[in-house]
Amino acid sequence: MIKDKKYFQISTAIDYPSGRPHAGHMYEKICADVLARWKRLQGFKVHFSTGTDCHGLKLQRAADKTSKSPKQFVTEMSEVFKELCSVYNISYDDFIMTTENRHEKTVINILKELEKKGYIYRGDYEGLYCVDCETFYTEKDLVEGKCPFHQNKEIEKLKEETYFFKLSEFQDRLIKSIKGKDLIWPKKKENEILNRLKEPIKDLSISRLNVKWGIPLPFDKSKTVAVWNDALVNYLSTVDYPNKEFKDFWPAVHIIGSDIVWHHTAIWYSMLLGIGVPLPKVVVHGFVNLDGEKLSKSKGLKVDPLELAQKYPIDSIRYFLIKNIIFGEDGDFSEKSLIERHNSELADKLGNLVSRVSALAETKGIEKVKENKLLKQLKLKEIQREFENFEIDKALNDIFAFIDVCNEYVQSKKPWETGDKKVLYELVDSIKSVAILLWPFIPASSEKISKHFGFEIKFENIEKNLNYGDIKKADVLFRKIEIKEKEQEQVKKEEKINKDKMNVASMADLVKYDDFAKLDLRVGTILKVEDVEGADKLLKLEVDTGEKRTILAGIKKHYTKEELKGKQIIVICNLEPRVMKGIQSNGMLLAASNADDSKVVLLSPEKKIDSGSKVR
Repeated sequence: MIKDKKYFQISTAIDYPSGRPHAGHMYEKICADVLARWKRLQGFKVHFSTGTDCHGLKLQRAADKTSKSPKQFVTEMSEVFKELCSVYNISYDDFIMTTENRHEKTVINILKELEKKGYIYRGDYEGLYCVDCETFYTEKDLVEGKCPFHQNKEIEKLKEETYFFKLSEFQDRLIKSIKGKDLIWPKKKENEILNRLKEPIKDLSISRLNVKWGIPLPFDKSKTVAVWNDALVNYLSTVDYPNKEFKDFWPAVHIIGSDIVWHHTAIWYSMLLGIGVPLPKVVVHGFVNLDGEKLSKSKGLKVDPLELAQKYPIDSIRYFLIKNIIFGEDGDFSEKSLIERHNSELADKLGNLVSRVSALAETKGIEKVKENKLLKQLKLKEIQREFENFEIDKALNDIFAFIDVCNEYVQSKKPWETGDKKVLYELVDSIKSVAILLWPFIPASSEKISKHFGFEIKFENIEKNLNYGDIKKADVLFRKIEIKEKEQEQVKKEEKINKDKMNVASMADLVKYDDFAKLDLRVGTILKVEDVEGADKLLKLEVDTGEKRTILAGIKKHYTKEELKGKQIIVICNLEPRVMKGIQSNGMLLAASNADDSKVVLLSPEKKIDSGSKVR
């Protein structure tokens, strides 16, 4: 991903344990776990860290509302986050709390080093502070006078003596370090940070006078270290900076949410530049919405991951979140969709394949072949490339596209009639490869398959023709989920909402301003055009919308490949992905057509403009 040596460090953001975990915590940990497991599968020694951010005013106030000390409060709440990791099979190597001595020692050493180099000075600060973010904002950052990320919270005005970190001194170095260096993924997030760095940035207040719950500032014990200058250091303290473990594993890959990109780039990168440490890669996922609406405690829109785990199989939840959300984009959570994907994809496709093939292999037997021609249809190199590009949703789609191929192979070869032992071997061996590749996503299910068929989950076994012993019919891998009465009511409600949305007379009825504003319309440049096997109308387009995406479009009869290549078009970027002909399409082109669809014209910008430009 970012280095050749066989060491790999990956982290989630550490969580603020002021309340129970939410869907974003669950999603971020699952995504990081998928990437960590993939690197382990490839033979890397992995250091995967997560943990809790235990200091600050918000936690101090939360503890004050209870009969507990801040230390007792955060220790107990951290156990809930550990439980989340355990329940969702998160294979972390280190769960770090910022109350630990090893972390405090690292924070103090780094701040002393920055102060010694002249990057810290004393002064007075007055600003607008969001307690939930533990961040100062300017007037122009606010939304209707409130925090841009916690708009149900009032902003507070703070004025106090403080110490500043010379953030402004790093502005030019930040731009040079970030631009074109592939440090921030996806590309649109790099562009956002670079655009923000075009404006002057202010020095950063790094201490708090009236917040007692924190690490004492090493050069002024009357103050504590500001939360972000404390929390961000966890990525170094978890690998024992500056000692051997740090030297082996660093630089890391940080998996974080969209709301903390600035902190992890401008602030964290500047601190690292100040002490001469190489910059890590920052990988940004989107928000998880509930049935199309942003999660909000005040509106009662929430998903409790631990309650969810009581209702559905863990692997099904893991699978759904990766399959249903384009990594790097905002995505939707819906129990109806989760059940549908579990039943139609995990149970009917994967589960049914394992069950049928194992039953046939038990009764008919298998015979090893020199070359598994079926396995040649697995797009292993493409899947590897997608993992390296953090396109984990695409990798999962390609694995399931091969499962479709295997199911079609069973139907076409009819081994229950022919008793062809070689065909059954090809299928058993292909299931082995599928299970290995699915291990990062649905580890418990993959391990069940490996134990039943008698193979080890190793990367080198994906393409090896293995020897198998006697195969017995496998237990049911995924039992169908029946929708209970309460859930049926929710499904009917969702169906009615969808029906109402479709039951409109015209676009003018459908697209009110607020609805239109939700569409992410961007200018895209078509980079590559390919035919789609077995499709008369479809073309497969590779489109640059600020990041590369694959889009299937039914325009083959209206445009030649030569006409399309290099053409700029308008793309709806935030639609749920669709799989057609085994290919995932991530977006839709805007076009105009006459009444009988005999003529279709793609909408294009009047003049050439940068790919990824928003249509407003």
